Amino acid sequence: MQEEIEEQNKYALITGGSRGIGRAICIQLAKDSKYRILINYRSNKNAAEETLREVVLAGGQGELLPFDVVDAESVNTSLDQWQENHKDAIIEVIVNNAGITRDGLFMWMKPEDWNEVINTSLNGFFNVTNRLIKQLLINKYGRIINMVSLSGVKGTAGQANYSAAKGAVIAATKALAQEVAKRNVTVNAVAPGFIATDLTSDLDEKELKKMIPANRFGTSGEVAHLVSFLASEKSSYITGEIININGGIYS
Repeated sequence: MQEEIEEQNKYALITGGSRGIGRAICIQLAKDSKYRILINYRSNKNAAEETLREVVLAGGQGELLPFDVVDAESVNTSLDQWQENHKDAIIEVIVNNAGITRDGLFMWMKPEDWNEVINTSLNGFFNVTNRLIKQLLINKYGRIINMVSLSGVKGTAGQANYSAAKGAVIAATKALAQEVAKRNVTVNAVAPGFIATDLTSDLDEKELKKMIPANRFGTSGEVAHLVSFLASEKSSYITGEIININGGIYS
């Protein structure tokens, strides 16, 4: 009975969980784990509520947790308030998924397009993880999973800002993993290639799949299965890794 109560107080937080890969991760974790799902979103409440409905349909439980990962004060205020309302709860899994793109050739890139992308992926990772990691270390268990990208691994023309942001998170993943491994906290990154989501709907899939050995775009569900494994106890000896899921594209 006590173990059941403890399980009910364990949560997985997915930033940018309202759509696309984030939504798929929320649903998969609801299916595969006993974690309650915290669905973070910035502005699209309707999409977040739809994700929550799908989490419940998948047999899970969850709640919405709105904040902007870029705004450290907003992150801290929201998480402090949540913890105040859930005194015995622990966020045991952190999936840093929030990210945006502002593509364009570097020579014409506006400073705001550079800064917004860096702030969301890199500073967003810091703001959320830095606020929560102490609890993981105290409890001597945790899973931190950073969603990066093929662009961060090999670089993509027209995405210097996105490649820089994701590349920095990759480096931070490797460094942080070494700091916290002795406390049974793993830190890994998942680097998707071309995945069929809203973000890639404008791309020429027919042309692009010629460069993919698997000859197709991946699905958000395939990415979510990988994240779900990394969030589980079964992945306890994997840390500091950048796992590509890209149909065979390599730099």
